[in-house]
Amino acid sequence: MKKSVWAIPALVVAATGFMGCSKKAASSSVVMSKDKPLVFFNRQPSDPTTGVIDMDTMNWNDKTYYVGFDAAGGGAVQGELILDFLQNADPDVIDRNGDGVIGYVLCIGDVGHNDSKARTEGARRALGTWNGTTEPTDVKEGSVTVGGKEFRVVELEGKAMTGTDGSTWNANAATEAMGNWATKYGDRIDMVISNNDGMAMGCLQASNYPAGVPIFGYDANADAIEAVGAGKLTGTVSQNVDAQATATLQVIRNLLDGLSGSDVYTKGISEQDQYGNKISADLEYIADTKSVLAKNTGVNASNWESYSAGNRDTGIKQSNAAKKKVLLTIYNSADNFLSSSYLPALQYYAPLLSIDLTVVQGDGQNEASCLDKFTNLKSFDAYAINMVKTNSGSNYTDKLKYE
Repeated sequence: MKKSVWAIPALVVAATGFMGCSKKAASSSVVMSKDKPLVFFNRQPSDPTTGVIDMDTMNWNDKTYYVGFDAAGGGAVQGELILDFLQNADPDVIDRNGDGVIGYVLCIGDVGHNDSKARTEGARRALGTWNGTTEPTDVKEGSVTVGGKEFRVVELEGKAMTGTDGSTWNANAATEAMGNWATKYGDRIDMVISNNDGMAMGCLQASNYPAGVPIFGYDANADAIEAVGAGKLTGTVSQNVDAQATATLQVIRNLLDGLSGSDVYTKGISEQDQYGNKISADLEYIADTKSVLAKNTGVNASNWESYSAGNRDTGIKQSNAAKKKVLLTIYNSADNFLSSSYLPALQYYAPLLSIDLTVVQGDGQNEASCLDKFTNLKSFDAYAINMVKTNSGSNYTDKLKYE
């Protein structure tokens, strides 16, 4: 009996010790939210005034990256698109009132957004109206060649398109502004330039839009491509949305698969990954800002069909990777580019990369509209963030810190 009595505690101690080790082993395998992959996309963490990249946010952990497109290069592409059009245009048609001046109006998306700044700068540099800043009223007189003839260039007015609800890049605000401009400037308006397609299409909705006046957008949204084909929109710029969306998911996939170093931004991007996937479009990695950037291309009447909706990257096929859960935020459910182009691309490629995507969307005005839905973080394997304001990165990392 004594042997039996002493045997029981021994067994209990042994079992307790074993269970204790088991719990410790289990807890050590749990990845904290703060240590999980974090990819910002479309809106680069930065100072809205200076445009300086927020490297504190980008260095949140060793699994933090940004995926977007070459904003400065994109602005230059739009500028080149405008110049190419003017150089081959009929001067007598472009200069509507024959005053020897090319007057244009400019739809600015968001004065505190790096992409908006780059596009404003690109257009103004091309036309010679760049005066050193992207402020709406800070311009000078420029010059341009139209069909072999030199013209002075004047920016009649540049305005940030902010909706009544405070949202930026607002198409309805552009419709209203265009109506006012058409009334105010009449035949002095020879050209319209917009920081994005949504606002450009909004301008075309103005009942008094001056017929035949060339208008340039940016994004290559499906409706904009159709408008180019129909001769309504003169040109736009493709930021290769499929390449961006896939790269956002691919970087996350690589990090979830335990890849490190250059493999994070090359596998499946510039070279095949272990599943045989590789993005067809060109992307560039900028080490200083931990950024993977897609290249931009101009779209006009000569090549618009190549950018028609429904073309997906055949370089991305179904993988047999373990399924992972990713929480993704979109700053504004009403944003034309994100809702009509980016999100459908994400939803197409995510299953191919075995990513179970949960999407939450904000109102484009208050950061809380996204942050309040950025919850239950422990149940996700990684996060993809598109902020309302570019300087809000720490608001998201703070939540990861405590969950």
